[in-house]
Amino acid sequence: MDNKKNTIDRREFLRRLGAGAAVTAVAAAAGCGSRNNPVAGDRTAQGEIPTDKMTYRTNPKTGDRVSLLGYGCMRWPTVSKTSARDSSDEIDQEMVNRLVDYAIEHGVNYFDTSPAYCKGRSEHATGVALSRHPREKYFIATKLSNFAPETWSREASIAMYRNSFRELQVDYIDYLLLHGIGMGGMEALHGRYLDNGILDFLIDERKAGRIRNLGFSYHGDIEVFDYLLSRHDEIGWDFVQIQLNYVDWRHAKEVNTRNTDAEYLYGELVKRNIPAVIMEPLLGGRLARLNDFLMARLKQHRPDDSVASWAFRYAGSFPDVLTVLSGMTYMEHLQDNLRTYAPLEECTPEELELLEQTAQTMLRYPSVPCTACQYCMPCPYGLDIPSIFAHYNKCINEGNVPASSQDENYRSARRAFLVGYDRSVPRLRQADHCIGCNQCVPHCPQGINIPAQMRRIDDFVESLKRGAEF
Repeated sequence: MDNKKNTIDRREFLRRLGAGAAVTAVAAAAGCGSRNNPVAGDRTAQGEIPTDKMTYRTNPKTGDRVSLLGYGCMRWPTVSKTSARDSSDEIDQEMVNRLVDYAIEHGVNYFDTSPAYCKGRSEHATGVALSRHPREKYFIATKLSNFAPETWSREASIAMYRNSFRELQVDYIDYLLLHGIGMGGMEALHGRYLDNGILDFLIDERKAGRIRNLGFSYHGDIEVFDYLLSRHDEIGWDFVQIQLNYVDWRHAKEVNTRNTDAEYLYGELVKRNIPAVIMEPLLGGRLARLNDFLMARLKQHRPDDSVASWAFRYAGSFPDVLTVLSGMTYMEHLQDNLRTYAPLEECTPEELELLEQTAQTMLRYPSVPCTACQYCMPCPYGLDIPSIFAHYNKCINEGNVPASSQDENYRSARRAFLVGYDRSVPRLRQADHCIGCNQCVPHCPQGINIPAQMRRIDDFVESLKRGAEF
């Protein structure tokens, strides 16, 4: 960091992280409460937001001074006040402009988008908003999102790449990523980037100055991550985007067996002096919507801070992190994150231990590691997969998933789950209509066995309906 007095070296940080490893999980108390805010999960912090206190990190390759808070442009607001990630409603360009203006005014200068975000509309909306500012005021990151096999050809991939320039209204891209490598394993990597010569093409584009930094975002198969890093001396990766939060640091495989602990991913980047860009600091929003017991424990230590801010402080405390991405749909989310990073107050050893306890406690509950990315949709049989998972996870966070019919709160929790389920998901789109066709499974970047989770949730629902033991 630029502020030396707030900097801890890498070894000291890792030593602090180790302090909480042996802490045993504590029992969680069930509770109900309002969790309407999709990001904050509780009231956000209050107070003035300075315009000149943003924490910055320096890219060792280019000298870029990058804001520690990066704006993820995958959830732009719509005119109906929803997220364009989940809705086909028109993007509210005026509100996007206001959010971008406010972010830049308060020191944010890294904006991350993709041809795939907001159902294909994010780059255009982002380009309109940013083009109103001097080009040197911001760094734009976008991706070559050639997921569909029909876009794997050299011609189609290059056409997608060049269209990003038009949509973003730029003549160079600051940070260009191979999008979601690891999804589909080595076969997809070869088809998307290697056999068609696209990786070589992008390296040449970097030499020509049309790409300033070349990297990749990683999900899934660790063989692909290790392979690309093994070619670092040849390619010279400028940055890599990974999933990192206080659960995934050491417990990623407990959440999802296909995931890799962030401790390993980050460590491999540190060995090679490759800056890390962080995605999913809130684990798909779940670290902003803790159950009442866990929320109370964090509030006891920092009563004026939002629960979300703990996760953002954790991710930002790693010294080799260049920026931490947050998809901010509403102004209150942007303001809360600005308070966290303007300036950053790094996690203390005691706080790291508390967050490890929190992670261990969360793992005692069988939530589904869905980040609502929508890649599984549409379901050919009409299921609303993300909404089913969202309701189930929400009830876990609010204590409305009783572990036994003998639980003290069984009757109220049973009613809350079943009534809420019917309200959140139309009956014809609920889990009992899953036939196990598996068409959704290869599209999930989190590697969720979606049909198996549907069966588990449906069994649970049927048990609640019968009022039976389970």
